[in-house]
Amino acid sequence: MDPSSTTAGIDQGTWPNVIGEARTVADALPDLLVDANHVASSIISGWHGRRRAGPGESFWQFRPFNMGEPAKRIDWRRSARDDSLYVREREWEAAHTVWLWADLSSSMVFQSRLAGVSKRDRAIVLILALADMLAETGERIGLPGLTRPFSDRRAAERLADALTHLSRPVALPDTIAVKRFADVVLISDFLDPIEDIAEWIARLAGTGARGHLVQVLDPIEETFPFDGRVEFTDPEKGIRLTAGRAENWREDYRKKLEAHRAEIRDMARRAGWTYVLHHTDRPASEPLLVLHSALSGALDVMQRGGV
Repeated sequence: MDPSSTTAGIDQGTWPNVIGEARTVADALPDLLVDANHVASSIISGWHGRRRAGPGESFWQFRPFNMGEPAKRIDWRRSARDDSLYVREREWEAAHTVWLWADLSSSMVFQSRLAGVSKRDRAIVLILALADMLAETGERIGLPGLTRPFSDRRAAERLADALTHLSRPVALPDTIAVKRFADVVLISDFLDPIEDIAEWIARLAGTGARGHLVQVLDPIEETFPFDGRVEFTDPEKGIRLTAGRAENWREDYRKKLEAHRAEIRDMARRAGWTYVLHHTDRPASEPLLVLHSALSGALDVMQRGGV
């Protein structure tokens, strides 16, 4: 049974409203966008820009003309302002494609009394905040199956708008548009059957792209602090299961969850990917800092001609 399906911590009478909330992501997006902007702003100073001189179309800066350079590089309008010669440098266009995806399926709507936010809302905040950060360095960003890659300072707003047109939540995104050397960030609870996850990872790895998996869990899904008679409901299929003494399931449940998580972690490691475990009672900045490090490392390799 999916551990996120427990209705403990949520009044059973409100469960239909929780499912309804999953179908109205658009209603939550304005507030989540604000949250994402705050999170991104709090750590964006640590996101070192990749701008440098080189071939491209965007103006970067003026610099003094060096003897021996072709005279056609001189910007005569700027040089006319004083007695020095200046060259208009272009910004090196090393824009890279980063695909972002948040699992918005029914299991992600879960929120227990131990967390102040649902898994779904945290996943949305993370991809929008990451979009804000990536936009600062001019990367191309996209939602696989929803948008083409684009570079825009208002990337988070554009992604939020695209999510309002999502007709059906999909846990594992389409990989058809993903090309070699792209990066794919997937934020999910990864409580789908391990066979489905393994198939998706193999398919994405076959494209030559790099993956970054962020597993988001509610703290109650780790601890399983239930006692006595508890009814569990699978939000994906509606199946109900009643435990007479839930505490007797605790040890087996924890072992099964850890084994499931270990398989995902090992698959990511074998593919050379990033794996991050995040709990919704922790700050959103924590997984973002890990992703920042992973993506910065990959992009630096590309700049040095390592791929």
